[in-house]
Amino acid sequence: MNRLTQLFPIIAGSASALALVQPAIFTWFGPLHIKLALALIMFFTGLSLTTADFKRVAKKPGQVATGFMLQYTIMPAMGYGTAVMFALPPEIAAGLILVACCPGGTASNVITFLARADVPLSVTMTAVSTIAAAVLTPALSAWLIGARVPVDAIAMTRDTALVILLPIALALIAKRMLPQAAKKLEHSANFLAVIAITLIVASIIGSSRASILSGGFSIIAAVFTLHAGGFLFGYALARVMRIPEMQCRTISIEVGMQNSGLGVVLATKHLTALAAVPCAISSLMHSLIGSLIAAWFANRAKPR
Repeated sequence: MNRLTQLFPIIAGSASALALVQPAIFTWFGPLHIKLALALIMFFTGLSLTTADFKRVAKKPGQVATGFMLQYTIMPAMGYGTAVMFALPPEIAAGLILVACCPGGTASNVITFLARADVPLSVTMTAVSTIAAAVLTPALSAWLIGARVPVDAIAMTRDTALVILLPIALALIAKRMLPQAAKKLEHSANFLAVIAITLIVASIIGSSRASILSGGFSIIAAVFTLHAGGFLFGYALARVMRIPEMQCRTISIEVGMQNSGLGVVLATKHLTALAAVPCAISSLMHSLIGSLIAAWFANRAKPR
């Protein structure tokens, strides 16, 4: 399962290319399916959490706080700046800003493992940023999107909390009430999450095929710039703050990779279908960049 999970960029990339050629293969996966798939991903995230993850916050609060601060400053600023730099249409710009305001994604934990960086720190950062997203993602999005597209921040806050906190809470309950079943499911969780996010991405790309083909280069370039900037500035600023090398690499990966599935769900419900396009492309782009960076970091890592 872990080896299949590592193929996520190839799986998602192949499905996305197929969606552009034969959209009908994936467009059946509609808004309700997308919301359920994201809830499933969040449930799997909850299965991976332990009390030790939260104890690490107390043991190394500086590293977690640094990563958290960079996550919710660099990426929103990059999202806004990139949308302006590429002069994106209002709906596309709104989607790009929205995904930039999302928390770190679970794929970052896999990429951190491949990079031979600090996996416990990555898991902890993902957990903390995800829980905080119930408030921060809607608030930052509404502020930065501005007048481009109307945003109901209160409704978005409610839905973000529902789609994140409820599945995680159910997962934690399942771990306590059905520990053996939860343990077995946890072994397959990452790969099942890969399938879920692949269906989300391919569905949005298939549904927005015409828009992507007509203005795809600027959208792809903007999404690439967003994530490349997140990886770069996440690493550089962590170094400036004198964080150790392995933890700098972890923070770089965590900052550069977003929960794009959450962006898709929020964009589809609270913005427009077109706003979900950069969110879908984001999922593929950050995984491709992350995989390349992981290979580079791993080659530079000291033998264990």
